[in-house]
Amino acid sequence: MAAVNSLALPRVSRLSAEKPDPDAGLAQKALYFMSLMREVEDRIFRKLYRQGKIVGGVYTGRGQEAISVGAGLTADPQDVLFPCHRDMALFFIRGFHPREILAQYMGRVGGVTHGKDGNMHMGDMRKRIVAIISSLATSLPVAAGAALALKYQGSRNCAYVIFGDGSTSRGDWHEGVNLAAVQKLPLVLICNNNAYAYSTPIEKQMACANVADRGPAYGIPSEIVEGNDVFAVYRAVGRARAHVLAGLGPYMVECKTFRMTGHAAHDPADYVPKHLLEEWAQKDPIQQLERLMLAKGFATPDEIESTHARILEEVDEAQAWAEQSPFPDPSDLLKGVYEEI
Repeated sequence: MAAVNSLALPRVSRLSAEKPDPDAGLAQKALYFMSLMREVEDRIFRKLYRQGKIVGGVYTGRGQEAISVGAGLTADPQDVLFPCHRDMALFFIRGFHPREILAQYMGRVGGVTHGKDGNMHMGDMRKRIVAIISSLATSLPVAAGAALALKYQGSRNCAYVIFGDGSTSRGDWHEGVNLAAVQKLPLVLICNNNAYAYSTPIEKQMACANVADRGPAYGIPSEIVEGNDVFAVYRAVGRARAHVLAGLGPYMVECKTFRMTGHAAHDPADYVPKHLLEEWAQKDPIQQLERLMLAKGFATPDEIESTHARILEEVDEAQAWAEQSPFPDPSDLLKGVYEEI
């Protein structure tokens, strides 16, 4: 979709580095990562959590998989990623194995943090992915700092930060965005607007019509896309990356989507009107992608089914491996917490 036109925006450069239209290979890769994210999260949310095997809370991105996949597939391996709590696919794109993720959620040694910290709070700077910060808006000033470091180093890479609509109503979000704008930092801002900040609908937490309307106040080009269309996200974030790497400062992409679960596994979401869930179920991002792949001849029904079967087998194996991983020994409590010099 075009950049927001309700306000005077800085020019959006259409640079040669903009991502091309999708092909069969990219579509198959997107389907794999979106489906893997959903299967792993379903395994956590619908089975392991209800069996009492999960340590901590569970937050999922069901119905929102296209955002993290569309964005993640545009990134260079040396770009720094700041996911939010509904972006599990970014970990898979960066090379984390489902075994590590499931072990992490069960508090096992085989997890990313080896049984330390909350289940979502995992990252690996060797893979250029930063652990989630619980106060999600706080990621913005940290991501701006990472972008400042990249600029200072003369790097040809950038930082991506994904946040929800609710984050944009907090002061630390605005401080981080203002710093990035003033310093013209290579920071891609991606809003996962799923219509609810926990139980608060967006119209009750902000007066402007779109999160993207907030960008021009900081001199930041902003764009709205259909967040359930993985290739719309892919193209928009590709434009954003090209813009920031040209030294033009941050660029914001607002992805319109809907949260198809409660805020977390403990939340039945009784406050969400049933008709909204029914309407958005018809826009399921994985089903949309599958229809596109069939229409363009990118895959056959049998090939799509084979992808899902392979993922199911992969997650079954990962769960079995994770459940065999031991809990950490208390004597290891401080290992890996402080850097050893």
